[in-house]
Order: sequence, then structure tokens, then C-alpha cells
Amino acid sequence: MINLYGLEFHKLEHLLVDEGQKKFKAVQLYNWIYTKKAETFDEMSDISLAFRKTLSEKYSLSLPRVYTRQESSDGTIKLLLEMEDGMKVETVLMRYDYGNVACVSSQVGCSMGCTFCASGLLGKKRNLETHEMVGEVILLNKELEKENKGQRVTHVVLMGTGEPFDNYDNVMDFIRIINNQRGLSIGARHITVSTCGLPEQIRRYGREGLQTNLAISLHAPNNELRNQIMNINKVHPIEEVMDAVEEYTDYAGRRVTFEYLLLDHLNDTKECCEQLIKLVKPINGYVNLIPYNETNLCHYKRSSNNRVHYFADMLAKNGVNVTIRKEFGSDIDAACGQLRAKVELKNE
Repeated sequence: MINLYGLEFHKLEHLLVDEGQKKFKAVQLYNWIYTKKAETFDEMSDISLAFRKTLSEKYSLSLPRVYTRQESSDGTIKLLLEMEDGMKVETVLMRYDYGNVACVSSQVGCSMGCTFCASGLLGKKRNLETHEMVGEVILLNKELEKENKGQRVTHVVLMGTGEPFDNYDNVMDFIRIINNQRGLSIGARHITVSTCGLPEQIRRYGREGLQTNLAISLHAPNNELRNQIMNINKVHPIEEVMDAVEEYTDYAGRRVTFEYLLLDHLNDTKECCEQLIKLVKPINGYVNLIPYNETNLCHYKRSSNNRVHYFADMLAKNGVNVTIRKEFGSDIDAACGQLRAKVELKNE
């Protein structure tokens, strides 16, 4: 069966035409699914009984099952979701002053092999389908609605488990569904895709005509160190990634954020900071410094607050726009992939 949560609006239009239906029924279906939040086809009262029967026979509106739920004292909610085939992924709701942010996973596991990340410990099992990613956001919306009618996810970051650009086509359909005003109506500037650095896909993304944000998971300012902590750099070294980023900014007209996870006495030195400045300043990039969430699944230690702030001050004094990411869920399994890895390893 085809899950309607996975159909981008224009693809739904074409599918309906193939079914012998009128295009305008795509508007009706999107309205029932995303505005009226219908969970069954029987609820769709302005659609003929005959077409509702066809819908129920060929299509579904199934969502992932909440397998485990954790809530932090700061209000962060982490859901471990089980898909129809039993595979599990995490999604997280974080609350900022400016809105409710959904951190969405794009794959079951990850094949990129970053040594500091729990997501890749069990390897990549498969890509997530578009409807499964949309389901992550819808289930977080349901969490918000339980607390307060009218609350919803306002921002989405594709920074959960998996490499989004390794699941490129499904991720693009996901973005278009959540951005569509008839869909989840999340503004393009409120959507961020994070990649560890796949040059071909970065260039392709720049030509999509989207006004979304791009973040590069850099985490080291030179190839020697990046090879040590990020296996992808052995295939696509920093020079290749930066060339693709420059081309992206030329086509998309958008500034890029560089994510930089601070690891104690490894990539948080003065020398690393000086190299990072030389790397990102010429293209006017932002830097988002990330204090490391320690986990017993990985051996790295977080930088001290003094080292984090020294690094940030040095960037700022040299004209680089820098922020320090706010930490969420410190009293639950906050690190990306940590909850899934714990559950799966326990079940082995």
C-alpha cells in the first residue's frame, strides 16, 4: 500500500490523475490529512464513498509506533519510534524561545562512521521512507497538542540519525511536504539539512531552488584530524567539501553554517581555531559550536566550559559569526542515536 504521508503534493496530483480522478482532489486530501488531521479515510466526508473505498484499498495513513518515550526536566521529548518492519529510529522535540524544533532522523543507523557518534555504532540498516520522516514530525505535533491545543512543530532540523544526503530523493520530498502551505506549512527558513559533506549532493541541493538552510558537520579544520574522527573525510577531504560549499552559496545565495563539535584537547586547541578561521571566514560562514554529549558508547570527553568559551571568543574576535548550541535533554539519552543503540544492544 502507498502511504499518503509520503506523497509530495504534485506527485499526489499525478497519482490521482492516473486513478482517473481530478487533480483538485489532491487539495481535498492534503486538507484532510494535514489541516483536519484525519486518521482514517472514513472521516473524509466531502469525498465520495466510492473513492474512499478505493483509498482504503490502495492507500494508508499509518504512522510509526511510539516504542519508548523519554522526557527531560527541560521539556525535551525523545521518542524511539518503531516502523512497520520493526526497525527503530529516534526523533527529538526541543523547545527554544523562538519555537518548537523537531530533530528528524533520515536513516535507520548510519554508514558514515563518525567515531564520536552513537548513531553509526550499529551501521546503516536502510533509508527511511518519506512517509516515515513525515510521521516523525506528526507524532511530535501530537505530543505538543496533548499539552496545548494549537501548539505545533515550527522548525525542523535534519540532524538526527543518518546522513540526509545519502537518502537524497526521499529527503527532498520530505522537505517539500513539510514546507507546502497545504502540508505542514513549516517555513523554508525554518528547515535545516545537516550533512557530513557529500560534495555532489551539496552542489545538487544548491540547484533545488529551496530557501532552506544548509549545515556542514565539519568538526575538524584539517584533513589529518578530520580523517581521525570522520571516516567520510578519507573519501571526500575538506578541500572537496569547501569547493562544493562555495558552489552551493553561488547558486543558492545562502550562507552556510559549520557545525563544530568540541572534543577535549583534540579539536579545541588554539591552532585548530586559527585553522578554522582561515577555512570559514573567506566564505562568510557561521560556526555553531557544540558541547559534546558524553556517552559510555564512545570514548571522547567534552571540552571544559572555559575551553568552549575561549574557542568562541577567538572566533568572534577574528570576525567569524559564532554561536554555542544550547544543550537539551542532559538527564535523558540525549546523544544522537544513544537511545536506539542502548535498546538494540540490550535486545541482542
